[in-house]
Amino acid sequence: MSRTYDVAVLGAGVVGHTLALLLARDRWRVALVRRPAGPAGSPPDIRAYALNHASRALLESLRVWPADPAVTPVRHMWVGEADADDPAALRFDSPDADGVLSWIVDVPALEATLAQALQFQPGVDVLDTPPPKAKLTVICEGKRSATRERLGFEFEVKPYAHTAVAARLQCERAHGAVARQWFHQGDILALLPMEGEQGRMVALVWSVSHERARELLGRPAEAFAEAVAQACDHALGAMTLQGQPAAWPLELSRARRWVQPGVALAGDAAHAMHPLAGQGLNVGLADVAALAHTLQTREYWREPGDWRLLRRYERARQADFLRMAGVTDGLYGLFGHTDDRIQALRRWGLRRFNELPLLKQWAIRQATGQAALHPTRKP
Repeated sequence: MSRTYDVAVLGAGVVGHTLALLLARDRWRVALVRRPAGPAGSPPDIRAYALNHASRALLESLRVWPADPAVTPVRHMWVGEADADDPAALRFDSPDADGVLSWIVDVPALEATLAQALQFQPGVDVLDTPPPKAKLTVICEGKRSATRERLGFEFEVKPYAHTAVAARLQCERAHGAVARQWFHQGDILALLPMEGEQGRMVALVWSVSHERARELLGRPAEAFAEAVAQACDHALGAMTLQGQPAAWPLELSRARRWVQPGVALAGDAAHAMHPLAGQGLNVGLADVAALAHTLQTREYWREPGDWRLLRRYERARQADFLRMAGVTDGLYGLFGHTDDRIQALRRWGLRRFNELPLLKQWAIRQATGQAALHPTRKP
């Protein structure tokens, strides 16, 4: 006879792994259903994410925060224009004693730490088989989830006219724990510091037109690195490409409903946004923290798949996502616009924003997740 679980988590990325550990800690019987392994010889994963204070607190509560140098603190953030006659720029500094705005985390290292934790976590069965019977199924398969489509969840997609080009580059000069972002003629280029505060490795996320992305990916390694160096005004000196670049089309997307009786969506299966604010994984981790909290604090007579219970999770998380999605969509419209009048307005707005320290502090606390840390129970 097949075993029945309390919760089946579909998708074993960072969001799915984290949810499985949270639920097992609360003594739920959990099945974590993985996708089939990728083909042999696939290029190394070059993803890196900016995680805020709320995400760090969540991962530390599970004892899965990666060790140095897989985590690099961001102590300052610089946002400005490239090749402008009268450039405007913003600098963000943490108002808190630790002096950290966020942390840049190597995704393969985080996934390895999560996988290792699961090996020692009772109550979780890791399966490669089709989803088993469960009182609640949580879909964390990503924004192209086949299970979500099969179950009839409506998924709205607003494609952007940009592709994200990602890569890792070794720089001539140390990054100094500064995250840098440039915008120029509709392109948005970010360099995220990696390999410790004195490191010279950066993670690139470059939002460019689809045609420009194809042209960049077709360049030899040396020409690609030189294009990046020129686009950021050689801020870190000469650059050397490490490994193979990757790319994906950008979009703003969301499921109209996040729950059905016995089913919930979380992470990219529920939503996706432009990476320019660096909030994608933070929002996904906030999803699973909220879902685990909703299940833990339910009335004793409610099953985990109870629709009214799941609606509490949906209402809370949809509101938070819509707020953040509105911010990122507005920033994309502002920074990704090539109209000279919009650029002039943007330049004026940046200068005015720089003159309002209280507004800057409010924005920093929203972005770093310190405005409202999600409740998590100590282990």
